[in-house]
Amino acid sequence: MVARRDDEFDDLAWQQRALCRGDHASSFYPPLHFERKDLRLTRERLAKSICAICPVKQACLEYALRTAEPHGIWGGLNELERRELTNRQS
Repeated sequence: MVARRDDEFDDLAWQQRALCRGDHASSFYPPLHFERKDLRLTRERLAKSICAICPVKQACLEYALRTAEPHGIWGGLNELERRELTNRQS
C-alpha cells in the first residue's frame, strides 16, 4: 500500500463541488467515435458555459495544467487552449 500525503486529498476536494459532475459530464469529453466540428463546438460551448459559473473553475484549471491533462474541458479550456496557455507561460 502506498502512503498518501494528507494534502493530496485536500488538493482534490474541489472536485466534489465541481458543476461538471452528473448527467452532463459527457459534454466535457469527446465521444469515442468521430465527432464533426460543429458538434464538437456545440459540446464544448455547453461545457464551457457550465465552467463559467462553476465555483471551482480556477482549482480545476490549475489541476489540469499541473497534471498536463490531455483530454476534455477543464477550468473552461479545451486541450488546445490549455497547451497554448502553458506555452505562453514557459
